[in-house]
Amino acid sequence: QVQLVESGGGLVQAGGSLRLSCAASGRSFSSYTLAWFRQAPGKEREFVAGIHWSDGSTSYADSVKGRFTISRDNAKNTVYLQMSSLKPEDTAVYYCAARGPGVASSRRPVEYNYWGQGTQVTVSS
Repeated sequence: QVQLVESGGGLVQAGGSLRLSCAASGRSFSSYTLAWFRQAPGKEREFVAGIHWSDGSTSYADSVKGRFTISRDNAKNTVYLQMSSLKPEDTAVYYCAARGPGVASSRRPVEYNYWGQGTQVTVSS
C-alpha cells in the first residue's frame, strides 16, 4: 500500500515557475513507477510526466516537454515536478500517481494503482 500527498500548488503568473512535491508513505517506494497527471475543468485527466522505477528514465507529454522536469528522491520517498515557463493552459489540478511494484511507465490513468488528492495550479495571464 502506498499513500501519496501532493504539495506546492498555487497561483502564478504566466512565465513563472512552481515546484510540486509528492511525498509517499508505505513500503518499497523505490520499486514504483511514478507519474504526474493533471485535470482541467471539463476535461479528462491527462498524463504530464513519468519516471521509471528502475532506470529513472523519464517521459513527458508533448505539451510540457522542455518546460517541466520530473525527478525522484528515493531516500526521501518523494517525487517532484519542476514547472517552468508556465502558461494559462497549464491551469489544472495536478495529481501524483504510482504504479507497481516493478512495472514500466504508462500514460494511461487506469493503469495506476495509487493516487494523491491533487493540488491546484492556476496560471494567470
